Amino acid sequence: MAELSDNTTSACCAAGAEAPSEGDVREVVRERYAAAARAVSERQGPGASCCAPAVSTSNAEGEQVFGGALYASDEAEHAPESAVAASLGCGVPTAVADLQPGETVLDLGSGAGADVLISARRVGASGRAIGLDMTDEMLELARANARRAGVANVEFHKGYIEQIPLADESVDVVISNCVLNLSGDKPRVLREAARVLRPGGRFAISDVVADEGMDEATRADMQQWTGCIAGALTRGEFETALASAGLVDIEIRETHRVHDQAASAIIRARKPGPPTATA
Repeated sequence: MAELSDNTTSACCAAGAEAPSEGDVREVVRERYAAAARAVSERQGPGASCCAPAVSTSNAEGEQVFGGALYASDEAEHAPESAVAASLGCGVPTAVADLQPGETVLDLGSGAGADVLISARRVGASGRAIGLDMTDEMLELARANARRAGVANVEFHKGYIEQIPLADESVDVVISNCVLNLSGDKPRVLREAARVLRPGGRFAISDVVADEGMDEATRADMQQWTGCIAGALTRGEFETALASAGLVDIEIRETHRVHDQAASAIIRARKPGPPTATA
């Protein structure tokens, strides 16, 4: 992805301003994702990112820290290039989710569908991969990518990650790629993830983890928020929120730096109980 400009300013990013409300965050994030999907669909290149416009997809050394370049060729082999190129994530959750044939996988904030399609191949015809996104443009792009890939065991739903439209204990694995940090109510997202997981089910996401002591100017900047930085939890906050949601065996492992005050990390946990046999 092309490096993006960082010379724009948000109306609500003045130092000392209050953090944006959940509704404000949701609407700005929705527009960023819609614009990214339109850019890809119109063949304007995959340079639009969830991190636009205030945060580059590359760090100061020119290394890619967000986007499709993070996928190794063997990890992305089951998704069309267009889906991987449109990835807005900070990692590869499918690489650490230990997906097994017959499992049902839910991807929160599924975007263009790359992780859903990779998951669908790994769980096989007896399994199912579900994508959840709130943006019509992304859902349209994801469904087109699924048709292009010829994958039948996938489905995409419109909805909010704070209100997952699935039944209790209906999935084996919850994955997500750099989306939780964009929510205005992260504890609720984690409670919802725990609710839909079957006993013994796994939570495996890539997300941004903030350094302790992130400055208030960064926290208050809406563009940094929609750029995957300002809304991120610290390691301690993540551990507390996961435990409060009822998840156990919590593991947080930093993978690479994405900002001078934040890093991408693999975050894993498990719902207590013996795994439920999948059909």
